Amino acid sequence: MENIFEMFCDVAIVGGGPAGLSAAVAAKEEGSQKVLIIERDNALGGILQQCIHPGFGLKLFNEELTGPEYYGRFIKKAKELGVEYLLSTMVLEVNAENKIITCVNSQTGLTLIKAGSIVLAMGCRERTRANIMVPGTRPAGLYTAGSAQRLLNRQNIMVGKKIVILGSGDIGMIMARRMTLEGARVVMVVELMDYLAGLTRNKVQCLDDFGIPLRLSHTITKIVGNKRVEGVYVAPVGPDRKPVVEKEEFVECDTVLFSVGLIPENELTKKAGIKIDPVTSGPAVDQYMQTSAEGIFACGNVVHVNDLVDNVSSESAIAGKYAAKYAAGNLNAHTRLVRCVPGVNIRYICPQFIKVGGDEEKARLYFRVQKPMKQVTLVAKSGSEIILKQKEIRVNPGEMNSMEIETSKLASDDLILEVDSDSQA
Repeated sequence: MENIFEMFCDVAIVGGGPAGLSAAVAAKEEGSQKVLIIERDNALGGILQQCIHPGFGLKLFNEELTGPEYYGRFIKKAKELGVEYLLSTMVLEVNAENKIITCVNSQTGLTLIKAGSIVLAMGCRERTRANIMVPGTRPAGLYTAGSAQRLLNRQNIMVGKKIVILGSGDIGMIMARRMTLEGARVVMVVELMDYLAGLTRNKVQCLDDFGIPLRLSHTITKIVGNKRVEGVYVAPVGPDRKPVVEKEEFVECDTVLFSVGLIPENELTKKAGIKIDPVTSGPAVDQYMQTSAEGIFACGNVVHVNDLVDNVSSESAIAGKYAAKYAAGNLNAHTRLVRCVPGVNIRYICPQFIKVGGDEEKARLYFRVQKPMKQVTLVAKSGSEIILKQKEIRVNPGEMNSMEIETSKLASDDLILEVDSDSQA
C-alpha cells in the first residue's frame, strides 16, 4: 500500500513493560528468529521505570531488586538475544484474523506489522476519582497514586505536604511510605472494604513501620476546597458499604491520592473481537496464554491484575514460549477444552480454560479469593472428583494464590476450584 511502511516478524509483542520483555525473551529462547516489541513510551520498562523502591525479584531471582534493576535484567537479556523494538510507537489496531498490527510513529509513519503470532502485553491503568464518583469540588491536589509516584520519582515534583490516601492498594501504601520519607505527613489511609486490598508485607513495611493509620470499612464522602484541596470528609461504612453519614468527620489535608484499583488496558483487545472475561476485564486465555483468537496470546496485567511482578514475568514467559511455537507451527493440537470454574470463595481463575491433548503436562492456575480466611484447604475438582488439595495458613483477596494441575487428571469438562474452611478471618 502506498505511503504505508510494512514490517514482518515471527512474534510481535504489544507493550514493552515487564510482561512484554519477559514474553520477548521467552520467544527468542524458544527459537523465534525475529521478535519485535512495540512500545508507546520512549523507553522500555513500563510502570517499573517509576518504581524505585525495593521488593521486586524475590521469587524469580531470589534477590530484592528495585523496579529499574528488575526490568534492566530483562532488557539486557533481550538485547543479548537480538530482540528488536520500536519505541514511541502507538498501536492503533490489532487484526486478529490476519495477525496484522497497525501502528504509527514519527520515523516510519503509518506502519503495518505482519506477524506469525501476536502477544498482547499492554498492562493496566489506574481507576480515577471519576471511576468511583467521589463527590465534592475539583481543586488541585487530586492524584492517582501512580501519577503521584511518577511525578515524584521521575520528575522530582513533590505533590503535597499533608496527604490522605483512599484505598489500600499496593501503590497507595508504597506511596504512603515514599511521601513520608520525603517529609510529607500521611494523615491516614482509608479503605472501603473490611480487609486490606494489597499485600500484607506492604502494610507492615509501608504503614505499620511508619505509624500511618489504616482505617478499614471507611470511605471519603466529600472533597473540600476551591483552588487547592483543604480537606475531606471521612465516614465509616455499614455492611452494605454505604457511608454512615452521621458519623463522618472532617480531615484536614492538601492532597488526596487514589489507590482504588487497576483496569486492564484492553481497548485493542475488544476492538479485535477477542473474548473478554467479565470478572477480570481481561481476555479469557488457556494454559498457553492463548486468547479466543487463534495465534493471539496475552500476558501480564492486561489479562488479570497481578500482585507480584514475578508472577507477571512467569505467566508472560509462557505466552512468549507458545507464541513462538505457534508462529513456527509447533503448537500441539488438543482434543478437549476444560472450563475452569470458580467455586466457593473463589473470585476468578486464570487461565479460564485448559486444553487437554495427548501429552501429559502441568498447568499452573492463578486465582483470587472473595474474602479473607484462615486455615483453609484449596480444593480442585474434576467434576465431582477431588484431584488435588492444598493447605494454606491464610488467604486474602489482595494476594494471588496458585495451584499446579496435572492435565491428565482432568476427566470432566469442568475444573472447579473452591476454598474449604469454616474459619473466617
